[in-house]
Amino acid sequence: MTETTTTKYGAAKVEHQGAISRFLEATEINTRLLGMLGALLIIWLGFHFYGEIFIGRGSFLTPRNLWNLSVQTSSIGIMSTGMVLVIITRNIDLSVGSMIGVIGMAMGLLQVEILPQYVGLGHWSIWILAVITGLVLGTVIGAFHGWLIAYRKIPAFIVTLGGLMVWRGMAFLSANGRTISPVDPTFALLGGGPYGAVGEVGSWIVGIVACVGVVWMLYSGRQASKRHDFKLKPMWAEIFIAVVGCGAIISSVLLVNAYPWPKGILKAYGRAHDIDMTGVFVSHGFAIPVLILLAVGIAMTFLMTRMRFGRYVYAIGGNPEAAALAGINTRWMTLKIFALMGMLTSISAVIASARLNSATNALGTLDELYVIAAAVIGGTSLTGGVGTIYGAILGALVMQSLLSGMVLIGFDSAIQRVVVGSVLVLAVWIDTVYNSRKN
Repeated sequence: MTETTTTKYGAAKVEHQGAISRFLEATEINTRLLGMLGALLIIWLGFHFYGEIFIGRGSFLTPRNLWNLSVQTSSIGIMSTGMVLVIITRNIDLSVGSMIGVIGMAMGLLQVEILPQYVGLGHWSIWILAVITGLVLGTVIGAFHGWLIAYRKIPAFIVTLGGLMVWRGMAFLSANGRTISPVDPTFALLGGGPYGAVGEVGSWIVGIVACVGVVWMLYSGRQASKRHDFKLKPMWAEIFIAVVGCGAIISSVLLVNAYPWPKGILKAYGRAHDIDMTGVFVSHGFAIPVLILLAVGIAMTFLMTRMRFGRYVYAIGGNPEAAALAGINTRWMTLKIFALMGMLTSISAVIASARLNSATNALGTLDELYVIAAAVIGGTSLTGGVGTIYGAILGALVMQSLLSGMVLIGFDSAIQRVVVGSVLVLAVWIDTVYNSRKN
């Protein structure tokens, strides 16, 4: 009797596991992606209910906190998409945090002390020239790092460790440690806030366009598979992915539109425009930094999956010697990867300084650690050759969720660093175990 029961139980278990395996195979959902989403859900629920039980209020799963979390994730998320390429090719960049500091100071000085002397205070071109200068400066610094690594054969660890110290010192010397503020009002919108968001209507437009994009990607992918006689996903799997993707997008739109402008902002806006704003509900909508992160994520995903550049990156990470023998100019590729990393760091510097409405020499402190942690948590292997853009962005969201949650429940900075360091080590250990079982 016992033997029969065990046999039935075992058969049911195998059948259950087979159903899950068939579902994952049909939908081609990455199990690592599911793991990260599961971890993110546990973190969110854990912090929310911890607040409910021990503090008396659960403030994590609220529109206000999740909206702020999305803005906080943007800067780290943008840099993590570049760090994926760096780590895939078996390099590292420890200088990105200090680069944010020096680039932010350069843009701040241009807006406050240099350009107004020539074009006039408040001129429309100030913020544009500042952003362009920041992008050029970051790209040049990144290219210089890449040149030292690729053509002078100095290890990336040493080059970027030196950059970490050099650029932080340059940030301090550029204004003798002063804080430069306030930045141009239009420039400040790039950092988010009530005015730095697209509002309810704009968010619905973004959501509809995104849903159309999801459906189009699935359709074009299916058509491409037919043309090349590849195996097609079952139609139910395509519909499932479309429904889940569009559902997540619409849920995000509803969430950001549920966060209203603060009463003080409403009153100030009403006084400025001579409008009675009493009882009016004005939604924030998607913040501009979040839209920049989404644009960067889409562009970097296209670069890595649809362009020759991306194939070369994975080839170099998989086997640098074989890539060189295959005709790939690995040195030139390394320079371009670090230049791209520098440009993405510049975008993050724009968001970070705009969000503060100022430039300080301490801007970006420790960001290099959070960026590397985000890439590794997102599944980028430190042994090279493996990594995804969406994984890095999710890793940045996980990392920022931990930091934001610990702040909300009152953990001091020392405990925050202990947790972040532990999570980074745990992520590397999981990656090692995953690779060993895969091999």
